Amino acid sequence: MIIDLRSDTVTLPSPAMREAMYRAEVGDDVYGEDPTINRLQELAAERTGKEAAIFVPTGTMGNTASVLAHAGRGEAVMVGDQSHIYRYEVGGASTLGGSPMYIIPTDEHGMLDLHKIETGISDGSDEHAAPTALLCIENTHNRCGGTILNLEQIAELTDLAHSHNIKVHMDGARIFNAATALGLPVSALAQRVDSMMFCLSKGLSAPVGSMVVGSREFIHKVHRMRKLLGGGMRQAGVIAAAGIVALEQMVDRLVEDHEHCKQLAHGLADYPQIAIDVESVVTNIVNFSVRNAQQPLTHEETLQFLARAQQHGVLMGTMGEGTIRAVTHYGLDTEDIQTALHGIRRALIDMQL
Repeated sequence: MIIDLRSDTVTLPSPAMREAMYRAEVGDDVYGEDPTINRLQELAAERTGKEAAIFVPTGTMGNTASVLAHAGRGEAVMVGDQSHIYRYEVGGASTLGGSPMYIIPTDEHGMLDLHKIETGISDGSDEHAAPTALLCIENTHNRCGGTILNLEQIAELTDLAHSHNIKVHMDGARIFNAATALGLPVSALAQRVDSMMFCLSKGLSAPVGSMVVGSREFIHKVHRMRKLLGGGMRQAGVIAAAGIVALEQMVDRLVEDHEHCKQLAHGLADYPQIAIDVESVVTNIVNFSVRNAQQPLTHEETLQFLARAQQHGVLMGTMGEGTIRAVTHYGLDTEDIQTALHGIRRALIDMQL
C-alpha cells in the first residue's frame, strides 16, 4: 500500500464527481454555450463575492492570464521570492507578457516585506524604472508550509498597493484551506484583492481545473488572455461538473485534512532525527527536515531518505535545501497517517539516523 503525501493534486475524483461528469449537460464554451461551465463560473463568483469568474484548465494558466490582464508589456509585477508565480510558473509574466518581475522578500509565514514593497514601487516618473502595475500575493503559501495570510495582513498589503494605484492579484490555489483554518468565508479573504485564482484540483479534489475571479471588466480581459494561452475549450462541462461538486460538497471536509496534517506533524515531532515546527502547521502542508547527529541532511542525503521512505510505502517531495514536504488530502484517514509515520520511521532506521 502506498501513502502518497507528495501533494493534494494526487486526489482522485469522488463518486459524486464521476456521476456528475457522466451526466453533465454540455455545449461549446468558446461560444459561451456550455451550461455546466456557466453554472460553475456563477457559483465561483458567488462563493468568492466577486462579479464574475472564468474557468481555466490549470492554476498556472489562471495566474499567467491574470498577470497579462493586469500588467502591460514593460510594466513591473511584484512577486514574493518564495512565491509559486516566481518559482514554479516558468516566468510567464516575463516570458509571455514582457513584464519584469520585482522580487520581494518573504518571511517564514508567507508575508511580504511591506517596506520593500513601498520602496520598490515605481510610479513611472523615473524613466529608468519599469512602472509598477501589479502586486501578487499567495494564500495559503506553498513553500512556507501552508501558512495563512489573515485579514489584517491582506488589508496591509492591499491598502499599500492601492494607495499607489497598483492592482493586487492573489494566488489562492488553496484559499479554501485558508478560509477553513480561519473560520471565515472565502469571500472575506477575497474582498480586498482585485483578482484571485483558486484551484479545484487540489484540496477540493476535482480532476481538472482552476477559477479566476474578479470584476466583469477584468474577467473579460482574462477571457482574451485565456484564448491567447490556448485555454479555450469546447464541451468543457464534462470537467466543470466535477468542479461544481467540489465547491458544493468538498469544502467542509477540508478540516479533516488539517486534522490529519496535525496528526502527522505531532507524530514526526516524536522522532528525534526530525526537525519540525509543529506550531507552524495550520492547514494541510507540513515541512520538515531530517538530521544526522544534529546536522541537517544534505540535498543528496535527503533524496536518499525519500527513496527509502518510498520503499516503505510513503511518497513525499522535497522543496530543496534539505526540506521535505508532506501534504494531506481527500482519500487519507487517520490509519493512513499512522501507516505513513511507521514507514518514515523504518526509513530513518534504514539510513542509520
